[in-house]
Amino acid sequence: MQMLNAAEFLTLKTTIPIVDVRSPGEFFEGHISGAINIPIFNDDERAIVGTIYVKKGRVLAIEKGLEIVGPKMAQYAHQAVEIATSGQLLIHCWRGGMRSESMAWLFERVGIECFTLQGGYKSYRNYLLDKIGNIPHLIVIEGHTGSGKTEILHCLKANGEQIIDLEELANHKGSVFGGIGKKPQPTTQQFQNDLFDTFFTFDLAKKIWIEGESQTVGRVFLPDPLWHKMNEAECIEILVPRKDRISRLVKEYGDLPHELMENAITNLVKRLGIELMNDILHCYRERNLVSVAEKLLEYYDQTYQYSRDKYKRKLTEIELPGGDAASNSALILEKAVLLF
Repeated sequence: MQMLNAAEFLTLKTTIPIVDVRSPGEFFEGHISGAINIPIFNDDERAIVGTIYVKKGRVLAIEKGLEIVGPKMAQYAHQAVEIATSGQLLIHCWRGGMRSESMAWLFERVGIECFTLQGGYKSYRNYLLDKIGNIPHLIVIEGHTGSGKTEILHCLKANGEQIIDLEELANHKGSVFGGIGKKPQPTTQQFQNDLFDTFFTFDLAKKIWIEGESQTVGRVFLPDPLWHKMNEAECIEILVPRKDRISRLVKEYGDLPHELMENAITNLVKRLGIELMNDILHCYRERNLVSVAEKLLEYYDQTYQYSRDKYKRKLTEIELPGGDAASNSALILEKAVLLF
């Protein structure tokens, strides 16, 4: 059994499977992307052992743990053999203590070479938060609602650029309409872990592009270090003609489930006022989607301007001739070469 620090552990994860031996509840709350859960205790068993540890001490807690684990050892070993196709496994628990060491001992009895994570999942999270705010060449793309920032990001990626798509990772587009038609959002921890998994593969000597977002995307939170870095980074503000923004919003949201769209419009009543909300709802029910987009942009443009003024980021404006993401990304790249 060999113990690795977080950097070494994550480097090996591209070729060796990770086994997370924490309870299913801990795993659900957040796990290293791609890890497989073989819980040494289920959630109830973990609570029982923990309570004994607190009230009666370490020795009795270990005895109870052995009583629970004993009948399941063959099952654990069988699962590990099936996962370790190359004969090796990366293993971790919460703090890099008895759970991961015990499972590694068991797996090595059936011929698997095991590597454990020093400090466990807690050290991984600390490593993540330390590294995610250290992006030397981060460029933030800002712009009003409907400017096509996400599409531009993916066009940049197609041209070989490194991007972080926060909306894709969060399963949410960030507005009150952002979750419609999307899968359920991950937990905040899992969102941050998946974000870090993307970042870990990047060449930090090159540019990394990201879309400007608030600190929350739906119900999940950006890591504080990344959020602070985004507020200090180089920012490009794209200026897209209003008619193209309206056209994009109609295309993007026009065919979504009507009941969910109406509920989202209704949820804006405190921000829009009852009169404007009813007006927008009426236009939507009449399928006058251009009017819906126009009226909603009045609100969203004010919100964007408020955020722009609040954070006072240093912005480089790029006026774009239309709404085509491919040609816009080419213009942005051309400008970026001169600026950065």
